Amino acid sequence: MEYEVKNGGITLFLSGRINSENSERINDEINAVLEKEKGMIPSFDVQDLEYISSAGLRVLMKTAKKYDRKLRVFNAKPEVYEIFDMTGFTGLFDVKKEYRSIDVSGCEVIGKGFYGTVYRLDEDTIVKAYDSPDALSMIENERSMARLAFMNGIPTPISYDVVRIGENYGTVFELLRSKTFNDMIIDEPERTDAIIREYVDFMKMVHGTVLEEGTLPFARDVFIKNLDDLDDYLPSSVKEQLKELLLAVPDDHHVVHGDFQMKNVMLSSGEPMLIDMDTVSCGQPIFDLQGLYMTYVLFAEDEPDNTMNFLGISRDTASHIMQKVLEFYYEKEDPDTVACMSDSIRMLSYLRFLHIICGSHLKEGGLGETRIRHTVEHITELLPQIKSLV
Repeated sequence: MEYEVKNGGITLFLSGRINSENSERINDEINAVLEKEKGMIPSFDVQDLEYISSAGLRVLMKTAKKYDRKLRVFNAKPEVYEIFDMTGFTGLFDVKKEYRSIDVSGCEVIGKGFYGTVYRLDEDTIVKAYDSPDALSMIENERSMARLAFMNGIPTPISYDVVRIGENYGTVFELLRSKTFNDMIIDEPERTDAIIREYVDFMKMVHGTVLEEGTLPFARDVFIKNLDDLDDYLPSSVKEQLKELLLAVPDDHHVVHGDFQMKNVMLSSGEPMLIDMDTVSCGQPIFDLQGLYMTYVLFAEDEPDNTMNFLGISRDTASHIMQKVLEFYYEKEDPDTVACMSDSIRMLSYLRFLHIICGSHLKEGGLGETRIRHTVEHITELLPQIKSLV
């Protein structure tokens, strides 16, 4: 039997037809593989499986009982999936249908982010293609977060299909006559401030959404966890001070998107909609505003062309967007409060930026080294000025 060991698990490939005539032999082959690769939780790729009878299903049931858990069965053809479904085995196994394949060559690119590219398939449909062949967990998480946000009144498109794109995966959305707020500023520069105002009003609406306790992780806790990955870059004393500041942030169940930059907000049929929901959490607005500072200021600090390459706007326009966002968001606050919040936003942004750079290919080369050095300098210079993040 063919199988593959990867990421601490083992995938067995079932093919052809499994029925009463060969089920006993299949059972012996499965047991032989699992005896050889002891300690690994099996899953089954059934892309080449044409048919499975009740005798074959009993073989899988015997395997599942040994591990006392739902086993994963994936790439099931529609007719094979129907057998699992009709017999009730979709409740006993984690069964996933085979993903249809699509070709995005020649499609218009309407956005590009850290994890993938968004293409327009036709007038009404877009697909987000992930760069990693191991992105299925990210896709499932994003779909789950999008459904949760939608059910709580946050306008967001729901992915209705997961597809194969070459060796990688993508999610398909319906977005009618949509345009990102980033593209709106590019196309209508004379309306920049009005567009920013609409964008900030939408952001405040999202931040006003409260979820039940335990529904989402706290953004604060995500930042604390990220600190553990920076032992090689931050002095222990600095890490401890940052941790104390973060621990002092109270629990807050308001929605935080995590990457609220204008490329992730689309105007669809006159209504703002939030996309890229995989980083949704709970917390205070600063945990979103720090991401904007990173997008519109930090990435361009040591790479001036970054905003043009990534956002299609000048560095001056990016700085203006950040300035106006803060002005509109905190327009009812006194100047001293706004100054304190700006410092908190910058500090959180430096921390997240350092984690992203150090945890990816961006740390390589001269630019990566410069970014890491400058970010650590910013953190150590700003830290003594901050008594609280809230």
